[in-house]
Amino acid sequence: MDMNELLEDYGCLTFSDDVMRERIPKSTYKAFHEALDKGEPLPKETATAIANAMKIWAVEHGATHFTHWFTPMTGLTAEKHDAFLEPDGNKAVLEFSGKTLRKGEPDASSFPSGGLRATFEARGYTAWDCTSPAFVKDGSLYIPTLFCSYTGEALDKKTPLLKSVDALTKASCHLLPLLGMEGITRVTASVGSEQEYFLVADEFYQKRMDLKLTGRTLFGAMAPKGQELEDHYFGSLKRKVSAFMKDLDKELWKYGIPSKTKHNEVAPAQHEVACVYRRVNITTDNNHLLMQLMQDIAKKHGLRCLLHEKPFEGVNGSGKHNNWSVVTNTGINLFNPGENPAKNLPFLAALACTVKAVDEYADLLRMSIASAGNDHRLGANEAPPAIISMFLGEELDKIIEAIVEGKELEDIGTGRFQTGVSVVPDFSKDNTDRNRTSPFAFTGNKFEFRAVGSAQSIAGPNTILNSILAAEMEEMADAIEAGQKPIEVIKTFLSEHKRIIFNGDGYSTEWEIEAQKRGLANHKNTVDAMKCLKEEKNLEMLDRLGVYSRVELASRYEILLDNYNKTIQVEALTASKMARNEIYPAAVSYLQNITKTALEVKETGIDNSFLLDDVKELSCLLKDMKSQMDILDEQITKAQSFDGEIMDQSILWRDGVFAAMNRLREITDFIETKVAAKYWPMPTYVDLLFGI
Repeated sequence: MDMNELLEDYGCLTFSDDVMRERIPKSTYKAFHEALDKGEPLPKETATAIANAMKIWAVEHGATHFTHWFTPMTGLTAEKHDAFLEPDGNKAVLEFSGKTLRKGEPDASSFPSGGLRATFEARGYTAWDCTSPAFVKDGSLYIPTLFCSYTGEALDKKTPLLKSVDALTKASCHLLPLLGMEGITRVTASVGSEQEYFLVADEFYQKRMDLKLTGRTLFGAMAPKGQELEDHYFGSLKRKVSAFMKDLDKELWKYGIPSKTKHNEVAPAQHEVACVYRRVNITTDNNHLLMQLMQDIAKKHGLRCLLHEKPFEGVNGSGKHNNWSVVTNTGINLFNPGENPAKNLPFLAALACTVKAVDEYADLLRMSIASAGNDHRLGANEAPPAIISMFLGEELDKIIEAIVEGKELEDIGTGRFQTGVSVVPDFSKDNTDRNRTSPFAFTGNKFEFRAVGSAQSIAGPNTILNSILAAEMEEMADAIEAGQKPIEVIKTFLSEHKRIIFNGDGYSTEWEIEAQKRGLANHKNTVDAMKCLKEEKNLEMLDRLGVYSRVELASRYEILLDNYNKTIQVEALTASKMARNEIYPAAVSYLQNITKTALEVKETGIDNSFLLDDVKELSCLLKDMKSQMDILDEQITKAQSFDGEIMDQSILWRDGVFAAMNRLREITDFIETKVAAKYWPMPTYVDLLFGI
């Protein structure tokens, strides 16, 4: 690919703002942006003109259908495709109206609603998110949309996200003028998302029922080699992986998705792709499309892309680092300390509000990244702990200490990094190091929320981040308007909430003890994390900001716990079937073989005690395995038949079923080490992790 082709192809499949400007009248384009800037409904005539231009552009790029593309509470994207073609007597015409662009009508009762919609109440609406560009994929025009019920409640992840941006704008426009900033009319979150994933050979994937049905291996003994040599991280790319990455980049760039970085991650077969910062709702849409493209392109290379947070025991799981900053319409990043952070009042105010927000609403942040998949990852020595804390770095700590203790704030200059090599020049270094053990770390001009799971939508975590910051900005503005000086309010916020700041090793057991002393919660599983959606302080704040109504929060509580229960159920039923129909019979066949061999050896007059030891050991292991299979099935039946509160049922799935699955796995994985390879009925970790 030459340079011109590379540049020309970028965004060629996206109906970008530039494309829109070229294809509609100037007056229509102006009316469109005026409506966006003022937050007003789009005029019918404007929508009609845009729809016609979008239809012509899409057909030119091979589209025959269109779809309203949305993110229901399944955690996946959804789409229903309709043809542009409409019969007109004995011929056909291409139809796509402004009304069709703005509104669709999927079946709301067929998606998770948490009780918001009954089965017979089917009507729901999708509404065009005109701030996120449409695109053409596989012969259809994809239109990013919101998804709401007939009665107006949000049934998706995007609607609350956009509402949280509005809340952040409102709060910022209230606070920032009080700090001396002028011309602020809008503030939005700018987000860059890093996506970790695994690649395995398709031939091995197809032979693993657990990977096909659950996305993770429910059984599997650790390979003799894992990540202990630290040789995979940033290592040279294997040819097949490199070919996949090249095709992925090429496709992402066509959709205007700014893929920037690619590399091998820590675990064998694990990799990462990172994209440049964009507005939060665009980054969210980009990441949803990214995950689809990764899986589609992997198949073309004879691979499978695994997005589960923990597809393999014994090696690192996958996350999705969410780099979050807040930027004004005048181009100022409120998290940029500037040359003199000690004198940068807007930065200090934003920092203080963030510290207070993360401390006061740590439970909501933990809930926002909770899932059955992420439970395997959080709290292990590979990812941020389940304890929410903040890392700020030594220099910002000094500023906070000075503010809290009422000392004179001093300028912090940028240091120089000296390599000690004569031919290599010195260069400036950041004022903070990076702390990979912190779930929420300041990294120079942004916060990196490292606890987001690799399979999760970033809409949920960013909705909470925007909301809690908006809540604290409103409180700070109210305090200043009541007569307090800004620096006094900043001091109060930091003094009362500095317990959330921790710059040490978040993986250590000492931190768990220290966090408990500080009163910080340690919710290690989704069931415990969901309890915060019953807390009045959380309900009141989110309802007051207009991000979620109380009814919508009640539905989220039901949906998220129900999703957890069903995920564990599918895993448990899959584990039971694999154990009974594949692993147990295979191990019994091997037992039969070595038993027969032991008898034949005895008949020759040779001492067969060494074989009898193997027979006895495997017999005992299989007896234990059979017992654990029965216990698992009993626990599944108990959880399935429970007819009480959903939280109580979730506890049964967690403490009964999931615990039984782990006990069955422990003994089964040990049996794998005792059975001859040719008898084992499925690809092993050696095949999966080192098979490309």
